[in-house]
Amino acid sequence: MTWVATVTVPAIETEGALTYATRFLPFTTAATAGGEVQHVLTPLGYATAVVLLAVFVLLNYFGVKLFAQINNVLVWWKLAIIVLVIVVFLITALGTTQMGSPANFTSHGFAPGGVPGVFVAISTAGIVFSFVGFRQGIELAGETRNPKRNIPIAVIGSVGITAIIYAALQVAFTLGVPEKLLGHGGWEKLSFTNDAGPLAAIATIAGLGWLAFLLYVDAVISPADTGLITTAVSSRVSYALARNGNAPAFLARRNRHGVPWIGLLVTFVAGLIVLLPFPSWQQLVGFITSATVISFGVGPLAVGALRRVEPQRERPFRLPGKDVIPLLGFYAANMIVYWAGWQTNQKLFATILLGYLILLIWQLVGRARGSRPTLDFRSGAVWLLPWFAAMALISWLCDPEAHPELFGWVFLINAVVTVVIYVLALRFRMPRARTDELIAEAEEEGAEEATSSPTS
Repeated sequence: MTWVATVTVPAIETEGALTYATRFLPFTTAATAGGEVQHVLTPLGYATAVVLLAVFVLLNYFGVKLFAQINNVLVWWKLAIIVLVIVVFLITALGTTQMGSPANFTSHGFAPGGVPGVFVAISTAGIVFSFVGFRQGIELAGETRNPKRNIPIAVIGSVGITAIIYAALQVAFTLGVPEKLLGHGGWEKLSFTNDAGPLAAIATIAGLGWLAFLLYVDAVISPADTGLITTAVSSRVSYALARNGNAPAFLARRNRHGVPWIGLLVTFVAGLIVLLPFPSWQQLVGFITSATVISFGVGPLAVGALRRVEPQRERPFRLPGKDVIPLLGFYAANMIVYWAGWQTNQKLFATILLGYLILLIWQLVGRARGSRPTLDFRSGAVWLLPWFAAMALISWLCDPEAHPELFGWVFLINAVVTVVIYVLALRFRMPRARTDELIAEAEEEGAEEATSSPTS
């Protein structure tokens, strides 16, 4: 699921970039699906998506140094545009009558569409998706010189700075919406005719045409930059799968720049496939959010298990609270997956089932070649399969859209599932000897990587 969650992101970011670039050329067209208007790729859009995905691969092929130089420029551009929007919106909204007013915060009450909508939006409206960039600092940590210092800065810094910026942007947006637009159904019915970008639409209404233009340019650059980053990450995940024996060994081949180039090609092909059944940016967001978060769910369980089986091992990073934070993290992952809804999760669990079938085939092939990876089935499947089964059942029976009356009960149901699965995972964790063996193997491979990787 980690691989699925990373390899599909370049496609969704390309889709997002082209959705906003439709302002300039017909890359997408409006289509109605499930009663909602969505933007789907045109033939020109799909052809352009292919070119963009190829550019991501090409830029990553020449190593981390080139990738980092390009990414640094684009990140500073994105930050500058967001801060500019916040400042201009606040000044304009508070100083003129063309935009909204502080009354926008209270005029229609708290959560006028109902509290469930707030939680569902976390999964389906891109809220979680907007924060998952913190993982890239971890997944590319093997290519930093001082991970002990840099990883905490990257993870905590990215989440904290992003939260502050998004909160400020939301305040500016709420103030910026003209009151006349809220007079036709309130926040639930808020829409901007013939305009895919709400921030640019508000800027246009306020007579800030120059800012609207910058926003449209940024709406193309920002997702394209994220697509570039996740292309790098997904190739490293493919590389790691191969090194762990869970994927063909050729995925671990690197070019003279130290880049797993075959993994890049796999990401490119996967992106082309993903764009076919999910032609709309909106359709992709919920799926990738669920795939990403359910892959995160394994982390808290690993922390709890390693604390018990390796209590004396040196820890550069220390997490207080014993099992409290791992349990809360696992619970949050389960709730976010549920909020995505059954329409999205049925695709997620179908993908998980397909992954298990592929893993089974790979086991049989590996046995024939004498290179079958050890699955440690007892330590994994005893809790993993019941976890997936429980999450699928809850999502189906208590779907937020089909059964809104059960929405509140799922907070309690998922709490029980979280504790039970957590206890199961710790009860059937790997024994100390097996854990030591795997850690020693990882340390040996890490030392080998450090001596064989190019300086780039």
